[in-house]
Amino acid sequence: MTTTPEELRAWARGVLPVEAATELLLRAFSGRFAEPGWPWMIRDEAYGHRLIDFDAIPVHVEGLSGGERQFLLIAASLGGNCPLILNDALPGLDRALLDLVLAASAHAAGSHHDSIMVEDRGGPMGFDRVDTLHPWPQAAPALRVIDGGQS
Repeated sequence: MTTTPEELRAWARGVLPVEAATELLLRAFSGRFAEPGWPWMIRDEAYGHRLIDFDAIPVHVEGLSGGERQFLLIAASLGGNCPLILNDALPGLDRALLDLVLAASAHAAGSHHDSIMVEDRGGPMGFDRVDTLHPWPQAAPALRVIDGGQS
């Protein structure tokens, strides 16, 4: 049973923190933590494909790198009931992962649905929609290849 990213997004749709956590797993580490085989990727016969059991993540992160563990615990905290101490989870995340976490935080808070009040000298006139505080980053490689000047 394979599940596409679109199916996982459809499953998460409507609950902003779960949407954000799902997006984290799909975007980081080439999406490998959203693939079948991980204990948190469970099969739901009623739904017809796999879904993410975010509460299962914390008990299954041993053996992963520190950055992977930290990142997965952040996703588990957003998508499930995993308590998290930010002081333990954020330091040491690389720039690409931190960019994703900031976008997920903005999404979970609903900043992409925000409006601001428009005023003039007479007082409030209405509301305008505003962009998210931190958009999802474009896909970026974890490593950059630098040309050593060889031709």
